Amino acid sequence: MISDSVKKGIDKAPHRSLFKAMGYTDAELERPLIGIIHAGSEIVPGHIHLDKIAKAVADGVRMAGGTPVLMNTIGVCDGIAMGHAGMHYSLASRELVADTVETMVMAHGFDAIALIPNCDKIVPGMLMAAARINRPAILCSGGPMLPGRDSKGVERNLNDVFEAVGAYASGNADEEYVCDMENSACPGCGSCSGMFTANSMNCLTEVLGMAMSGNGTIPAVDAKRIRFAKESGMQLMKIFEAQVKPRDIMTGKSFQNALTSDMALGCSTNSILHLPAIANECEIALSLDTVDEISRKTPNLCKLAPASKMHISDLYYAGGIQALLNRLNENGYLNGDVMTVALKPLGEYVKNARVSNDNVIRTVDNAYSNQGGIAVLRGNIAPNGCVVKQSAVAPEMMKHSGPARVFDSEEESIAAITSGKIVKGDVVVIRYEGPAGGPGMREMLSPTSAVAGMGLDKDVALITDGRFSGATRGASIGHISPEAKSGGLIALVKEGDIIEIDIPERKINLKVDDKEIEKRRNEFVPKEDKVLTGWLKRYAKIVSSADKGAIINY
Repeated sequence: MISDSVKKGIDKAPHRSLFKAMGYTDAELERPLIGIIHAGSEIVPGHIHLDKIAKAVADGVRMAGGTPVLMNTIGVCDGIAMGHAGMHYSLASRELVADTVETMVMAHGFDAIALIPNCDKIVPGMLMAAARINRPAILCSGGPMLPGRDSKGVERNLNDVFEAVGAYASGNADEEYVCDMENSACPGCGSCSGMFTANSMNCLTEVLGMAMSGNGTIPAVDAKRIRFAKESGMQLMKIFEAQVKPRDIMTGKSFQNALTSDMALGCSTNSILHLPAIANECEIALSLDTVDEISRKTPNLCKLAPASKMHISDLYYAGGIQALLNRLNENGYLNGDVMTVALKPLGEYVKNARVSNDNVIRTVDNAYSNQGGIAVLRGNIAPNGCVVKQSAVAPEMMKHSGPARVFDSEEESIAAITSGKIVKGDVVVIRYEGPAGGPGMREMLSPTSAVAGMGLDKDVALITDGRFSGATRGASIGHISPEAKSGGLIALVKEGDIIEIDIPERKINLKVDDKEIEKRRNEFVPKEDKVLTGWLKRYAKIVSSADKGAIINY
């Protein structure tokens, strides 16, 4: 056992002495040491209960003959970090999560690890660490939040609160309505209840094979979540005995399955940052060309919030991810022979799962569309690509041409939107918010929600070198690459320039002739660098472009 390096032999007497100072017995030290790493805290609704999930996983490990060792890592709540300087730290924290997990595991000689995240960056950060360390591992999330119900009994989620703020700013709602949304949208613990980034990644973790069936959909408050956690702990010991490791599970075919399921589910565009980053740790290249290739041939079978009024709980009761996977596999869309933490091939593992509600998980011949939920666009303004959640775009906005309204930060755009300066037909351009230029590629949920709340989501497009929340709906196009900080064409856009968007044809172009673009480039004066301190200063220097997954360039 790897843990023998910290507990076997006469020369490890000092090490054992330190273990005994914490109450570990000789019998416990004879067993495999299993790291239980969770991101529990009192600042993230999705993580407020992770100490209980971690204890249940630890109980499962102990029942199956291991010695569990619990510890924490960090986790940012994107909702609370949204719309201010805190969001600079969100995406960047993914790298810190991976680094802290690697540090704790390598420093203390664990034989296997259980990883317990729930929210946006913590899930991919932990999966990146698992691939990097490559010791037997399993992921067990905290589960999704249930939707809330407002005073009229209508199901609500966090996005409704953001949109209520926009509605209030435009005079379409009063303070009482905003208060109703505030008090009803988030009824308790769990990751926010739509197919937002956290739930997207927890669902895709099942598809990658790194979590047991139910990881993405069993509600956080359901007692089955605790049973699931105990079963995950017990299963980890079987994985340890079999010495099946993350890179045995997360193969090229597994990532193809994840992208296919991503398109069928209509996941958050943030998944197109996280899957390549996880693949990179597995030494697998995952390009935007592959993303678009899979999107073009995968039917969109699910539309959950923000694309509809349905939530993750609806997907759970319709059969969950395993039912969706079986439907995809039966129709030839998946590689069913890839390994999973269940120690069974994916196709075999899900073969008995059945869809119980075809309105939630549609049949292939009744798909919402014959293409996936995310589209990759290219053009002169994004030669390296950009992404849009096309399943959440109104039909009338699939093609749009309009004048650019240019802002050099999220704050500037919000001020213009809420003061009524944005009108029908506009294309809001938010730049210098990319991985390096932001830094940290802030999510633009506040401006998109303001546009939606003002009733302009079917009339106004937004493009940015930043990114969008999984809760965003409308023609919101992010990850413009190259970013403005790198001298991308988005930095040369001027107020009133026409931007043409054609999602079906995968095109996005600045309608300015080449001579004018060259003239602007010759006259271009780079924007003065932001004054950065702390580790964000380091991050901005070494982070890659969005089309590469905003990974760290070592």
